[in-house]
This record gives sequence, C-alpha cells and structure tokens, in this order.
Amino acid sequence: MVKKPRTEIWKRNRRIEYLEQKAFRYYIFCEGQKTEPLYFDGFKRYIESNPIYKDMVLVRIEPCQAETMRVIEKAELYIKNNQIVSGQVWCVYDKDSFPSRDFNGVIDRVNLLNRKNENVKYYAAWSNECIEIWFILHFQFYISNNHRNQYIDFLNNRFAAFGLGKYEKNREDIFDILMNKGSPKKAIRFAKRIIDEASGKSPADIAPGTKVYELVEELAKYLPEEIQHHFR
Repeated sequence: MVKKPRTEIWKRNRRIEYLEQKAFRYYIFCEGQKTEPLYFDGFKRYIESNPIYKDMVLVRIEPCQAETMRVIEKAELYIKNNQIVSGQVWCVYDKDSFPSRDFNGVIDRVNLLNRKNENVKYYAAWSNECIEIWFILHFQFYISNNHRNQYIDFLNNRFAAFGLGKYEKNREDIFDILMNKGSPKKAIRFAKRIIDEASGKSPADIAPGTKVYELVEELAKYLPEEIQHHFR
C-alpha cells in the first residue's frame, strides 16, 4: 500500500482542526443523492463566500440514498463515528409512498435524541409528498394534494416560461433559480401558513406540507448581505 506523504497527512489534520474550531455547525443528511444536496449546496457555496461567516460556519451535506427512518439512522451513525460533540443535525426526507408510521417516526426519534444530548440537536426537515412542494411554494401558494408528477409538471411549466428548459433533479443551478426567479421569502411564509393551518396533525397527515423552511431560515442567517433580502 502506498503511504500518503507526510505533508498530505499534515494538511488533512490541520483541515480537521480548522473545521472543529467553527462555532456554528450544520450536518445535513439528505434522503436523495441529487435534488436536496444540490439545493443545499447553494447555501453552502454562498456562506463559504461570505467573509463575515466563512470561518465561523460549517455546512456539511451528506447524501444518504435512504428513506425516512434510515436517514436518521445514518445521521446517528455519522455523529457517533466522527465523535461530533456539538452542532445541529438536520434530516431532510420525503413522505413519498413510505408508511406513515416511519415518516412520523423520525419526529419521535428526534425528540428522544434531543432529550439525551443538549449539545447535538436533531431536526426533521420533512416534505409531504416530496421536496418539490417546497420548490413550488417559491412561485405560489399551493395546497393541492397531488402526485409528485403533477408537481414536476408545474415546475416544468415555470422553468420553460423563464427559458430555462425543464426542471431536473440534477440541476446544479436549482438554488439560484429559486432565489432569483421565485421568492424564498414567500415560500417560507406559505410553508408556515400550511403548517399553522394544519395545527394538531401529524406530518403524514399534512399533504402537501413541508418543514424545509426551518432549515432554510437557519442557513439564511449566514448568507451575504446582498442576497439576504430574498429570504427576509
């Protein structure tokens, strides 16, 4: 086996030390491999370009390729194996056709974990039926409980109207499109309204609905001032 040069090992250790010194840490575990990671990578990119916060905020995005309860299981394992002692752990996942028991079960697991450790806090950024409902809310208030195919049709029509072709799950520009062509500020307001009007219901019974806005509000605090107005 070829040994790594000592300089490479030194650089890696210094990098780890540097990350551990960051005051605000966000570990984002996404159900999907493309859509959610690419969207949240937009926040990461802008935060790391912000001279005010780039040395203070850590945003780590982990694609899980797993559903509901397996997302939080992978998050727990990552936190344990990497000996994470503080930070926020966000699980981003969809309802799709998975059992309501598992979909709601993530919330129960989050509450249990948060009672055990006050320094590492878990959060559930769920979407019912899928994260595309969060994207749609950037353009209009939408409460029709449709299949994801109809959500994608809606986004295709909007993207086409902007001359951007079709909505695709692997679009690397999804963050910028939603920010510049839609309204994150309205999306947050619409998402909160849906949740407020469904007060007392379980996540599986709020269709459509999403709590992704909570993570968006959290990350938006560290964006450069010139784009803050899109979110507040």
